[in-house]
Amino acid sequence: MSNVILTESAAQRVQALIAMEGKPNMMLRVAVSGGGCSGFQYNIELDDKTGEDDVVTEHHGVKLVVDQTSLDLLDGTEVDFVEDLMGASFQFRNPQATSTCGCGSSFSM
Repeated sequence: MSNVILTESAAQRVQALIAMEGKPNMMLRVAVSGGGCSGFQYNIELDDKTGEDDVVTEHHGVKLVVDQTSLDLLDGTEVDFVEDLMGASFQFRNPQATSTCGCGSSFSM
């Protein structure tokens, strides 16, 4: 069971991106990899395939895919889509992160 949450705002943005791609079977893949300015970085992409170690959940009509290794690092994370004066972006609220970088795309534990 995935404990990664996709907000309604993020789901609406993903649905719009999937519609632009013209591939209704696409899913949102969220992963963590080593790197970034804080040690780990978030990766987000549209994908139409799942692997053996992937966990798939559905949030507000969008399928969210997270591999088992990333799931441990993302437990309790909320993925949101925010539009403000600085622009529009996906943002991650990870309760396990002990620090994040200024850009919000990497973190440390």
